[in-house]
Amino acid sequence: MNGADHLCDTLIAHGVDVCFANPGTSEMHFVAALDRKPQMRCILGLFEGVVTGAADGYARMTGKPAAALLHTGPGLANGLANLHNARRAFSPVVTVVGDHASYHLDYDAPLTSDIESLALPMSEWVYRVKSADDVARGASAACVAAQRLSSVATMILPADAAWGETRAKKISNVSPVTKPAIDDHQVKAAVKAIRNHPGRCGILLDGEALHAENLSLVEEIAARHDVELYVPVFISRLSRGLGRPSLKRIPYPVDEAVATLAHLDVLILVGAIPPVAFFAYPGKPSALTPKTCKLISLATVRDEIPNALARLGDALGGQPIKRKKKIKAASSNGMPTGPLTEDAVAVLLAQALPDQAIISDEALTSARRFYALSENAPQHDYMMVTGGAIGVGIPLSTGAAVACPNRKTIALQADGSGMYTLQGLWTQARERLDVVTIILNNRGYAILQHEMKNVGVPVHGGNAERMMRIDDPGLNWVSLAAGMGVEGARATTCKEFSDLLAAAFRRKGPFLIEAMI
Repeated sequence: MNGADHLCDTLIAHGVDVCFANPGTSEMHFVAALDRKPQMRCILGLFEGVVTGAADGYARMTGKPAAALLHTGPGLANGLANLHNARRAFSPVVTVVGDHASYHLDYDAPLTSDIESLALPMSEWVYRVKSADDVARGASAACVAAQRLSSVATMILPADAAWGETRAKKISNVSPVTKPAIDDHQVKAAVKAIRNHPGRCGILLDGEALHAENLSLVEEIAARHDVELYVPVFISRLSRGLGRPSLKRIPYPVDEAVATLAHLDVLILVGAIPPVAFFAYPGKPSALTPKTCKLISLATVRDEIPNALARLGDALGGQPIKRKKKIKAASSNGMPTGPLTEDAVAVLLAQALPDQAIISDEALTSARRFYALSENAPQHDYMMVTGGAIGVGIPLSTGAAVACPNRKTIALQADGSGMYTLQGLWTQARERLDVVTIILNNRGYAILQHEMKNVGVPVHGGNAERMMRIDDPGLNWVSLAAGMGVEGARATTCKEFSDLLAAAFRRKGPFLIEAMI
């Protein structure tokens, strides 16, 4: 047994049986060990941002970590943006970063870097393995940290620790990681706020609180006690659709967000952090709640959220309310016709959404109406870019499809941000993943045009415009997809889009629709 064997065995013992990887020379002994462990599914990504983003999507849908295998400091650096998103989504991810053999570091070979300093900003836990005998302990601690902290845990694996023989005891019996229960003080504070501020108390939900199994209890509390339910601007994972409660999403524009929350005396946080503006704007506040609004944390994402919600419901008491389930259609806008528009894409997708679909939404401005229109669509899970680092949409859908192979995954993807990690399409093709990618091709960074106005620059010239347009030359996503092994087609009219959508939903495997809007 060498250290790499112990690493694989330890990951598997902790239930980590998927490894998204972009390995290099330093990781070859780990790759060889994977050959001896058929129970570990290995998935290659052609760029590290695909690897880390896929691990995020997998974790969001399963609640457990996958491993992300990266090559030395530069490989980690390439994957940091989507590790940032994973950390902001509270996704447990075990990142294994290979490094030079420990004795080789003194020679300052070309790939030598300060991996710890690179890892720390995007990881809640970082550890460098000391020897082959230390691998199993380090890997076990990484798995526990990722789950306990609901975040990214990074283990640095020197090559000599991977290839070195070890007599250390193999880790096989692993206790499940449990999260701490909240104390009575937190429950009492939330109960007092709800009872004393009817109609002026809100609950902001995130993390596990937004999963289907917890939403019915939250809905009951809100209905009985005149409490409003909110979700953040950018959503990690939300179970929604017919039969599930309506949750008010905090708007992205600062003025709208401030107006939405202006009446609140109290905001209770459940798995969420206080709502703040995404950016600073001249003359506008950073905090979105009123200065007089009291913030109460019932449970953080690292607490036992289902237990916290159950205890809150019990403490509030009252008779259960029989609520009528939503039965209206997903959209009342009718069937759009004529040239394809961003609104038409949102309407048509909401109407055609398959039951139990998974949505990865990185369309940003172009699909902004889809969230509202799909409230009464068939039941589905909805995910977004959480940390603001664009380029997560295609990898996120890739990881979600690995996690849930029997559900249709749909990536709503803007053309500009899609170019950051289009290599994820190749992984979808290789793994035969059931993903429909919808590229909303407006030939520009539309969000930047909005932001210019928001920061007080309503008029701009040619140089600025060239930073926001990607139409010279224009991108051909059907050709790009074909080059990655994914079949695709272009739609310019509502009928073409609707027909392509229906065909894509009937088939299995990856397919790309380029929606020209």
